Amino acid sequence: MTMSKASWRLADDHYAIDEVLQELKTALERGDVETSRARLDLFWARLAVHIRAEHLHLFPTVMAGVREKTPDDSSELVPMAAEAAIDQLRDDHNFFMHALADAIQRIRTLRKPANEQIDLGGLKKVQTAVLEIERRLVTHNQLEEQRVYRWAGAVLSEQRQAELATQIERELANKPPRFSPEAWQHS
Repeated sequence: MTMSKASWRLADDHYAIDEVLQELKTALERGDVETSRARLDLFWARLAVHIRAEHLHLFPTVMAGVREKTPDDSSELVPMAAEAAIDQLRDDHNFFMHALADAIQRIRTLRKPANEQIDLGGLKKVQTAVLEIERRLVTHNQLEEQRVYRWAGAVLSEQRQAELATQIERELANKPPRFSPEAWQHS
């Protein structure tokens, strides 16, 4: 199975999100609270926009295509298996958003007043949360790229794939207003 244009775009976005994640990890390792806060905010926003595109467009479109298409020899295109995979991805998305909200809340309390020490314990808790998100994100992205993204190319007509690509591109471009184009495209 080959990936559709929309799926390639989402896979490329995984790399952009990962670049921000690596910058965040570096800032956390250095104990740079301000850069960590900014990178964490960008990571959260980039991931949220990506998730929104999948929830609003990719998942419903793929599931509709799987239900409409007669499965071939591939058992992974059976609706129940596709639903189970997408349910797992949705659970992961919920985990990511909750864990990131907690990390953002924690890092906001780490402002360093003049002549005071950084709360290294608090920073370590943020770092631990980020590493847990990264671990889960690796297997999550593999499931998306090796299965769900490929299903779009297998079950959707070329016209529907093109429509999905347009929808995905529009969602990924719909960034929160607090980010400048430069900051958003930084990675």
